[in-house]
Amino acid sequence: MSQARDPGQNPPADARENAVGASMGEAYERFVEAGQGHVFRFWSSLSAEERDALRAQLESVDPARFVGILDRTRALAERELPDLEPAVVERHPARGGSQAGFDAAREAGEAELRAGRVAALVVAGGQGTRLGHPGPKGTFPIGPVGPRSLFELQASRIRGLERRHGRTVPWLVMTSPSTDAATRRFFEEHDHFGLGKGDVLFFSQGEIPCVDFEGRFLLAEPGRLATSPDGHGGVIGALARSGCLDALADRGITTLSYYQVDNPLLRIGDPVLIGFHVSANAEFTTKIVAKNDPAERVGSIARSEGRHLVIEYTEIREPHRSARDEDGELVHWAGGISAHVLDTGFLARAAANEAEWLPEHASAKKIPHVDDAGDPVVPDEPNGYKLERFVFDVLPHASRVSIVEALREEEYSPVKNALGGESPDTARAALSAHARRLLREAGIEEPPPGDWIELDPEWIDGAEDLRALGIRRYEDAPRSILLASGGTA
Repeated sequence: MSQARDPGQNPPADARENAVGASMGEAYERFVEAGQGHVFRFWSSLSAEERDALRAQLESVDPARFVGILDRTRALAERELPDLEPAVVERHPARGGSQAGFDAAREAGEAELRAGRVAALVVAGGQGTRLGHPGPKGTFPIGPVGPRSLFELQASRIRGLERRHGRTVPWLVMTSPSTDAATRRFFEEHDHFGLGKGDVLFFSQGEIPCVDFEGRFLLAEPGRLATSPDGHGGVIGALARSGCLDALADRGITTLSYYQVDNPLLRIGDPVLIGFHVSANAEFTTKIVAKNDPAERVGSIARSEGRHLVIEYTEIREPHRSARDEDGELVHWAGGISAHVLDTGFLARAAANEAEWLPEHASAKKIPHVDDAGDPVVPDEPNGYKLERFVFDVLPHASRVSIVEALREEEYSPVKNALGGESPDTARAALSAHARRLLREAGIEEPPPGDWIELDPEWIDGAEDLRALGIRRYEDAPRSILLASGGTA
């Protein structure tokens, strides 16, 4: 005689499998064959709405791709790079480069902007959690003097590009599922910062399931996979899937100025970088700075087997990490700052080869999930991996590449931490110090040493713009130069 079953318990495994299989069809078989059948363990206790939501989520996942994924990510992190050589870099004139070459590049870049073939793209899917900010990181106030957010500061730079070159520069904003609604609302509330509403194009990156240390999918809830954003490399597939690549083609855009939202000092749509890109007929151009330290948390640009590539700071190993030349300088000194110029035709080709060109990288993390009983678990230690793609992994596939050096003090001061290095305080100080240098270069009287300075990049992109104002004192240009006492810059 069979034992009576408590109605609150799950049905026997065979009955449960039959029920799931009938509901999910081939999808169920795919997950079982990939060793991921456990994602259905709570199926019998899910409501109809929860089943529909899980079904929709699983339809977007190819479980076969995750078979052996940890072996592949481990091999990627431990790969041997034969004949690793320094990158070939267009050196900045202040560090031995050709001033004439940079001037020619600027002219070529300005011509590209005047032709209306350039758009800007910001990767802005992150939350401001690490900064103690309740919202998308791009909404974080960063102005040294005024309350301008990262988004507003960048919009000012784009307005400046449009004003100086007489053409619209479309702005693509990549969000994530967790920041999309809030980001769109922020832009609406600020009237798109004076840019044409139709010229700001939003699209969202995708997500990748999180896995435990055995490569098995984790469940955030009984009816939902634990997922995380697919990294800045997700931008390529998302551009294609969202229709943004087609929209750019319709506008005649061939050149995309890519950057990440957390670097307020960066020159967006830099004519010099664009000029080197178009002059070399490059498919991928990137801006670098000299690394401060072998262990600095930036990717290292190098060459292997005749092709340039970026090695993430977590993956570059000794002796390459610390190798120095006969002058004591780092051999692999070129540090990426996530500022690229990309050919849109190359992006379309990369999107078509996304699975091959953009492998997943794994980072051990503490991932909230539910256990076998369906109870929530908030781990104290890493319990699995978040997987992400890196946009620079497409670099070796570009037929032509250009790498251009910038000065750190002029273009790199990211906001990653609440306090200490790479924080709002260091970024504000860098913005103010850069403004002070431009005033000095333009021959304009500087404010007292203890005062913060903020320039409006819509009107002031360099010392030449300050000279064009025809002023001798900063007080004579209140619209474009802001001042506050009590700073440290």
